[in-house]
Amino acid sequence: MGAFDSKHFASSRPFASRIDAFEPLPQSSPDVPVLPGWTAPADDEAAAIARLPGWWRRKWAMLAAVAAALVVAALWMRGSAKPASYLAVPIDRGDVVRMTTASGMVNPIETVQIGSYVSGRIQDLSCDYNSKVVKGQQCAKIDPRSYEAAVRQAAAAVATARAQLAKDEANLAYMEAVFARNRTLWDRGAVSHDAAENALNTFRQAQAQADLDRTLIEQREAELSAARVNLDYTDIISPVDGTVVSRNVAIGQTVASSFQTPTLFLIATDLMHMQIDANVTEAAIGEVREGQKATFTVEAFPDRTFTGVVTQVRQAPISVQNVISYDVVIDTDNAELLLRPGMTATTHIVVAERTDVLRVPESALRFAPAAERPNAGQGKQRTVFVLRHGHLVPVSLAAGLADDNFVEVTAGAFEPDDRVVVARDAASRLPAAAQIAVQP
Repeated sequence: MGAFDSKHFASSRPFASRIDAFEPLPQSSPDVPVLPGWTAPADDEAAAIARLPGWWRRKWAMLAAVAAALVVAALWMRGSAKPASYLAVPIDRGDVVRMTTASGMVNPIETVQIGSYVSGRIQDLSCDYNSKVVKGQQCAKIDPRSYEAAVRQAAAAVATARAQLAKDEANLAYMEAVFARNRTLWDRGAVSHDAAENALNTFRQAQAQADLDRTLIEQREAELSAARVNLDYTDIISPVDGTVVSRNVAIGQTVASSFQTPTLFLIATDLMHMQIDANVTEAAIGEVREGQKATFTVEAFPDRTFTGVVTQVRQAPISVQNVISYDVVIDTDNAELLLRPGMTATTHIVVAERTDVLRVPESALRFAPAAERPNAGQGKQRTVFVLRHGHLVPVSLAAGLADDNFVEVTAGAFEPDDRVVVARDAASRLPAAAQIAVQP
């Protein structure tokens, strides 16, 4: 380091410590004004002030600029202060409708699954997707050759049994004549007792054999009937009038009927009337009743609202990931055939409704000035604020039915021109006609 410089140390002293060293200017100087209590610095000290570091001068300049900006902002805010702005809407009469929202699926009211009772290869198809069918119409044909052979075999068995019956009946007649003859000889004492009993036993066996043959014929006829039924099952017949919704088989495909009957066709009986199976949560199912009105929309027609009626509230619970819901069936008309099976529907079930009642916006019950506690009131007794002569006035009311937008007013001391306040300081989001500046 260099040698200690006393002059440099003296010039680096704080500015306040050097003011005391200033000497007063001569009073006779005509060019320099003299202030009471002020003394001019000496020439060497003035030069020391000029030699202050630049960062020190910049710091004081910045502080002075900030102070000036704060003063200007305070004066501008004091001059531009405005009264509080509130959104107020008139109290009107209208409908209050509470709804329960649920999602569901559009389904035909009745669907019939057509399956195959017998196994075999599909020989012919006469029904396809969207085909109109009538009751008794053949939709498919299974190769019948093996079943026709079974019918012929069963018929031959019946013929054999009948021939055997005829043979045994002839033997029965002969045994009956022998027994009658031996009985006459026994009465005359011409034959032994053993010969007479043997003739009786032979006759009874012939009778039993004839009865057995008759029973065997019935058995063979039942087998023939079963074979004919199986042959008839090779014709896949529609049991109802309707429309084919689904086809799960093709020509040449082998159908195997074992423990579970394969489904070949799915037929909807009437697509002019549909139903929505809506899944309503257990929290909302308590208000749903049969006969309630409902509206719903589907994604295929987002701008159209369909209507329906609740026809059934099923008791069976539906559990999905431990969430319980219940199936609510809503019937609707589909005369235009716009609704199709499997569409996803967003339903709104009207669980309560009040028409032409005094109502206030639901947001009015949540509004409160800064000095008040929000949601004043308990239960049905609530408090809202109205504008009267440019001032906020609290008014108590009795709340009735509420929906997502409005609350029914069953009692309240309102005046004809009252406007209920629903929000504050919403000028940037609300229509100018609804904003009123007041002094609370």
